[in-house]
Amino acid sequence: MTDTSANGQNNAAPKKNSLFVQDARLKRRKSAEKRFQWYGIGAISIGCIFLVVLLTNILMNGSSAFRQTFIDLPITLNAEEIEAAEASMLKTGAYKNIIYAALEEQVASKGVETEMSGKDLGKIMSDSAPGELRGFVLANPDAIGTTVDFSFFASSRVDGYFKGRVERADLVNDKNLDAAHLDIIDQLKDAGIVGLHFNAEFIFGADASDNRPEQAGMGLSILGSFYMMIVVLLLALPIGVGAAIYLEEFAPQSKFTDVIEVNISNLAAVPSIVFGILGLAIFIQTMHFTKSAPLVGGLVLTLMTLPTIIISTRAALKAVPPSIREAALGLGASRMQAVFDHVLPLAMPGILTGTIIGLAQALGETAPLLLIGMVGFLATNTPESFIAGFDTPNSAMPAQIYQWASRADPAFYERAWGGIIILLFFLLAMNIIAVILRRKFERRW
Repeated sequence: MTDTSANGQNNAAPKKNSLFVQDARLKRRKSAEKRFQWYGIGAISIGCIFLVVLLTNILMNGSSAFRQTFIDLPITLNAEEIEAAEASMLKTGAYKNIIYAALEEQVASKGVETEMSGKDLGKIMSDSAPGELRGFVLANPDAIGTTVDFSFFASSRVDGYFKGRVERADLVNDKNLDAAHLDIIDQLKDAGIVGLHFNAEFIFGADASDNRPEQAGMGLSILGSFYMMIVVLLLALPIGVGAAIYLEEFAPQSKFTDVIEVNISNLAAVPSIVFGILGLAIFIQTMHFTKSAPLVGGLVLTLMTLPTIIISTRAALKAVPPSIREAALGLGASRMQAVFDHVLPLAMPGILTGTIIGLAQALGETAPLLLIGMVGFLATNTPESFIAGFDTPNSAMPAQIYQWASRADPAFYERAWGGIIILLFFLLAMNIIAVILRRKFERRW
């Protein structure tokens, strides 16, 4: 009896946990899961904050580049003065005198009292004004003898004063402007002659020299990027897609193909400046292509974009179920017909997405363009024809932004921020196109 009771006490049934009560181990697991979720939310929040700060800085620093200070000035195009200016050896100086006289008359007509001569008053205007006046006269000879209203760029210092970038204290050691000029500017502003307006020249114009930062624009660099993207699209898309189709669908598995696949993956991680050195050595030094031409830039960017397109295309082809291939082959289709008539259409959304992302990456590259000289050329004229644009020296948007950021005048720095806005607009547009094409061609199976 004693033994039985003792054994019964020693062999008591263990306590069982209830299904409705969480034990300590389960609580720890759920706590770890919640912490991980909060870590993810925190990481996303920090990323969004940095993105908002970046975009805010870009918009705040670059939006002012789309507005410029203009001086409205009516000029009577006297036939004798125009004829004398065209006959002069220094045509720019002769047209300057015409502008100075008109500015002095305009200041006097608005009741602005000053002892400055027309030449001193002319310091508030951009150096581009004489060339703009002469270009208008040559393009419109019928306007000679009439009074024409012009809107000339103000100088970069005056523009900086309007935008809060230049203060009166900054003009103490300035050789061109002083406080008296700013007093006249304030009076002309009240008279409605000087003011900030939308600057279409920044979007459609050409780059300018260091003496005329107010005239600099992104137009020709946008055109140069457009020509380069055409070269990249015409070369990288067929070559990259063709190589990917062969490697994924037709190439036999061997050590040779393994080496090719490894090298393609490695090339996708090579720094872009290496492709610039390769382009300099092959296309310029060996093949003697035109330096700074969009054709050379496009060829260099093609080399850089090919690995990205090949990898994305192979991934799109792998995503197509093997049953599609097997069904086509089972119905008597050849290997070629199975790939091009069935597999490739289903993989097209991924191929197009990868191609556009590769083009967007190439559009924003600067380092390869540095090596082929696309930052050392100041493009001021549009190409003579569409075909000539491929071989005419030009710049590109990222190279133009880099060049402006390296100049001393704060007006160029402002334009560099504005150029970033334009570049981001094109990149955003390309990514939106990629999403639209993917949804349009996407098929479900």
